[in-house]
Amino acid sequence: MLKGEKIMMPMRKYPIGIQDFKSLRDYGFIYVDKTALVYQLANSSKYYFLSRPRRFGKSLLTSTLRYYFEGRRELFKGLAIDQLETEWKQYPVLTFDMSMGKHTDNDGLYDYLIFILEKMERKYGIVSSNKNPNLRLSSLIQQVAEKTGKQVVVLVDEYDSPLLDVMHQPEKLNQMRQTMRNFYSPLKGCDEYLRFVFLTGITKFSQLSIFSELNNIKNISMDERYAAICGITKEELTTQMMPDIDILAQKLGYSRETTLDKLTERYDGYHFTWPSPDIFNPYSLLNAFDSGSIEDYWFGTGTPTVLIEMLRKYDIDPTKIGN
Repeated sequence: MLKGEKIMMPMRKYPIGIQDFKSLRDYGFIYVDKTALVYQLANSSKYYFLSRPRRFGKSLLTSTLRYYFEGRRELFKGLAIDQLETEWKQYPVLTFDMSMGKHTDNDGLYDYLIFILEKMERKYGIVSSNKNPNLRLSSLIQQVAEKTGKQVVVLVDEYDSPLLDVMHQPEKLNQMRQTMRNFYSPLKGCDEYLRFVFLTGITKFSQLSIFSELNNIKNISMDERYAAICGITKEELTTQMMPDIDILAQKLGYSRETTLDKLTERYDGYHFTWPSPDIFNPYSLLNAFDSGSIEDYWFGTGTPTVLIEMLRKYDIDPTKIGN
């Protein structure tokens, strides 16, 4: 190698904005292997809730669970779970993405719930004219179980999205909270038909008081065993992603150690339980690798409305908070 000649690194594909596990695997995007935790989660208990910040990998985790329960072993070749799972049983999976239910009122929420229920009904060849979302969900779960002869998996991503925009509008919030509480109630009443239930959100459900009936759901948001299930740990960064650190170091003209220090300073510091590994913000980290620049990517994607409204409620001037 000639003096001063740069080392040519293989192209790395970063899954920025990709939330579908199959797409990520099919097109060769980098995946930090969380499947050992997925296996543990899927085979330890039945009902779970996980809270994490936005753009922290909740949707990708939900998608990974979907393909695992559908028995799609080919997507998991070479990952930790391929050595752990021996049966790869297939289950019918009902997936509900609540993120599109934002910016609405109670009537709009009803319409959206019916829309996503109809989507699942078409998937399994079921026809229903019931206009009551919770009765319709209960019927859907039961009919899918009877039609397939298997228990049903229910995955709800961003369960709290419809409510976050109305957190500071008591009249709207109370109506929509009641609608959501009724909608989720079959997740307890249909126990015999259910194999696994997983809900994600940004807020802890106790803050919205809609899970008072669902006392069978285990909140793993601050469970030490699952502290690293979303985000990227420092160990994962320095093992699975060392080539990415080297590529970034070459681009910035830093040593590997200096680059790691700068990434740690900017993107490290998340801890969801105690004890907890150091968790890096995945959205910012992947953007830094992709762009070859260490910037404030996560913050730049937008400030949560609920935070702004909370600051207004308590007359806090954001410009006076730090620098």
